[in-house]
Amino acid sequence: MRYGSVCSGIEAASIAWESLGMEPAWFSQFDPEHNYKNGPDFPSAVLAHHWPDVPNHGDMTQLAAKVRSGEILAPDLLVGGTPCQAFSVAGARAGLSDSRGQLTISYGELADAIDQRRAAIGLPPAIIVWENVPGVLSSKDNAFGAFLGLLAGESCELQPPRKRWENAGYVRGPKRTIAWRILDAQYFGVAQRRRRVFVVASAGADIDPAKILFECDGVRRDIAPSRSAGEKAAGAAGNGVKVGSHCDNPANPHPTLNQSHNIGGIGQSNQELFSQRGCGIVGAYGMTAFGEYADDDTASTCKASNYKDATDLAVMARAVSLRGRDGGATAELGDEVSACLRASTGGGDKPHVLHRMVVRRLTPVECERLQGFPDNHTLIPVTKRKQITADEYAYLRSHFQNMTAEEAYRRAADGPRYKAIGNSMAVPVMRWIGRRIISHLNK
Repeated sequence: MRYGSVCSGIEAASIAWESLGMEPAWFSQFDPEHNYKNGPDFPSAVLAHHWPDVPNHGDMTQLAAKVRSGEILAPDLLVGGTPCQAFSVAGARAGLSDSRGQLTISYGELADAIDQRRAAIGLPPAIIVWENVPGVLSSKDNAFGAFLGLLAGESCELQPPRKRWENAGYVRGPKRTIAWRILDAQYFGVAQRRRRVFVVASAGADIDPAKILFECDGVRRDIAPSRSAGEKAAGAAGNGVKVGSHCDNPANPHPTLNQSHNIGGIGQSNQELFSQRGCGIVGAYGMTAFGEYADDDTASTCKASNYKDATDLAVMARAVSLRGRDGGATAELGDEVSACLRASTGGGDKPHVLHRMVVRRLTPVECERLQGFPDNHTLIPVTKRKQITADEYAYLRSHFQNMTAEEAYRRAADGPRYKAIGNSMAVPVMRWIGRRIISHLNK
């Protein structure tokens, strides 16, 4: 299966799907307001670094005509998360009157162009995957209804049964069948609260988006009440936790803390330990600003073999929100799950953690992990030399042993990394959707 990606960002879809055997046909990443170092925008530079052979066609509003003419491939699947600023409760919520909100309509028009081209050359309709913030469901101009109507093939926007659209739903129209659902990344293996609307649609007669996006009772994360004794099920669940823990399974390379609520975690990789719900963000004594342990002795206190319960930990970190201006801010304790990452450049609105009574900002690597990306996915080479500290240089050399001093001085700054990561989708959620699509097609 080959997919086209619009509003590609740093390509959560490709990180999630390439391991499933899916291949990117093309990207579309374009930010006219923020060129990076007098070149392409930063996410485009990340794409060029990791996927040099995949073309980036830039402005998505130009793609429909190129697809219809055969200039670019009409892929098997179209994926994208159009800009959320027009719908987010953190913004002005201008909806479709915002040029960024209008890209939602452009996305639907591109989906139509792909299906028209595929029909002309004898191929089945494409599968459509779209992502945005939950605020789109309550947009005052009914932007989501307009989007559904366009995908479904209706002549007007659809109206919600109440004042706003429900968190999950299903529509069958003359053109496509559509399912949507809010999914939260914290239930997919990352320690971040990140609720997003995901839409799956297709005009294919043998494709049912509901079977891709929805789950049967008893398989969902909110398990249906048991109607009979469940000793076998309980035993299997216990084994699942044991097998899933990194410290219990030598097949998993990164050790994490062994406890009842930790069912896998993200792993150590010589930096902060991140586990899942119930444990939170775990640090170590002597941690530097770049997440490295000060020495082997202090780092060893966090090894999985030393602890069997979260209450034994003296190195616990908690999610923190800062309220007020710099120098006079008040720290408000959150819980063990980080707040939703935002597309800022690293200011006071970035998630913070409280560790041994010291509040610090999450590092770019930590933010990459909270989205499910590989470490240093956004730490790409740039053309302009920048100033770095001795600690930064030591960090780079520890992860890239062959890196020269000049190469270290030409690695991306933190600001654009924070913004690109905050704008991205969560990789584990996209991987789950990809697996569901492949499973449905195989059936």
